[in-house]
Amino acid sequence: MSILRIVSVGVAVFFLIVGAAAQDPSTPVTDHLEAKCGSQVRSTYLLGTDDQLEISGPELTELANKLVRIDDDGGIQVPLVGRVHVSGLTVQETEQELNKILTTYIRYPQVVVSVAEVRSQPVSILGAVNTPGVHQVQGNKTLLEMLALAGGIRPDAGYSIHITRQLEWGCIPLPKTELDASGRFSVAELNLKQIMEAKSPEENIQIFPHDVISVPKGEMVYVIGDVRRSGGFVLGEHEAISVLQALSLAEGLNGTADTRHARILRLKGDTDQREELAVDVKDVLNGKKPDVALRGDDILFIPSSTGKKAALRAIEAGIQTGTGMAIWRTP
Repeated sequence: MSILRIVSVGVAVFFLIVGAAAQDPSTPVTDHLEAKCGSQVRSTYLLGTDDQLEISGPELTELANKLVRIDDDGGIQVPLVGRVHVSGLTVQETEQELNKILTTYIRYPQVVVSVAEVRSQPVSILGAVNTPGVHQVQGNKTLLEMLALAGGIRPDAGYSIHITRQLEWGCIPLPKTELDASGRFSVAELNLKQIMEAKSPEENIQIFPHDVISVPKGEMVYVIGDVRRSGGFVLGEHEAISVLQALSLAEGLNGTADTRHARILRLKGDTDQREELAVDVKDVLNGKKPDVALRGDDILFIPSSTGKKAALRAIEAGIQTGTGMAIWRTP
């Protein structure tokens, strides 16, 4: 009997282990992301085609006050040694390579290399900036520094920024980072307002060559119906605004507005159809109900009250009749 009990207990433990293994979730997306991105990020500038270099040394007087261009094949011409391939190397690695080659001709070479003009490390900045286009990374530049090079953010900029980076430069070090469908780029989104107000300084990340920074225009909400100024209003750096804020931008309600039966027309997902959400503006104004958030592309509709319109017409008619009698009686 003891042997049977031991066997039964062993079988039960076996099935428990198998069941637990079956219940373990698959590899998380973050693990896959880390595996694709790798752990090394290039933190120094790499020389490339069309960069202009200044090369100096005690025995390189021929290059004094001259700029050396990296040709299309990634090489430069150096006195005594001829052509040397430097594309893809850092400035320090280039100095080491030149010193190594020159030791054949010079006992203790002391070559100094500096970058006079950068042309090979473009960063594309698109969208709601004052000077969109391709800007060069000269040294280590942060996101805000690159936006400053693009002339700053326009007033109609939205609340988010999108960054796309080639995986050879590592993954973007932000929480909301994903791989694109091709698996060759990491894509991240961050909140512009939090960076500008220094609420998330860690998100002011370093920008690398060939990054694409996109600043979308701000979304809009629309207020129509019985308000003083109907139209569209830019959300700007805000992700949403409240109904009361939207009514304030619309300069308030008309006297004939039906505040009990206002509606929000909101898009359903990625379709063109809208759903209606009832809003009791009167109770919101009185503080009896919480304010309601309006998202991008929402339409706030304020209907007119038929009773109020009829009463207003009666008052206007009475005023006109009284004014006519007064004019009639004036000698």
